[in-house]
Amino acid sequence: MPHFVYMLRCSGDRIYTGYATDVEARYEQHVKGKGAKFTKAFPPECILRQFELDSHEQALRLEARIKMLPRQKKELLALGDKELADRLLAGLDETLEQKKVRERREKREKTSRQ
Repeated sequence: MPHFVYMLRCSGDRIYTGYATDVEARYEQHVKGKGAKFTKAFPPECILRQFELDSHEQALRLEARIKMLPRQKKELLALGDKELADRLLAGLDETLEQKKVRERREKREKTSRQ
């Protein structure tokens, strides 16, 4: 079964990020004011973007990563920024130790390119 992370444009030009196995059904819940406290207060206007993932764990990790982004990055992601999306999707199955090793490697590669 696929798992999705989705981003909604809500009233007041706010962005909501959530998890669902059926984005359209979940969106309808949000529209009816039954999806989440946030979308009850700031009703959704449209689905900005959605990501399909293989597992519930991957989806929850991606959702958390997106929620930690500053607003400007969320806007870029919603507009389809592929590089940002690739960075967020990288290593969703990694252990914390594997993540640290990857991030150190990426940092070294970035500094060597400069």
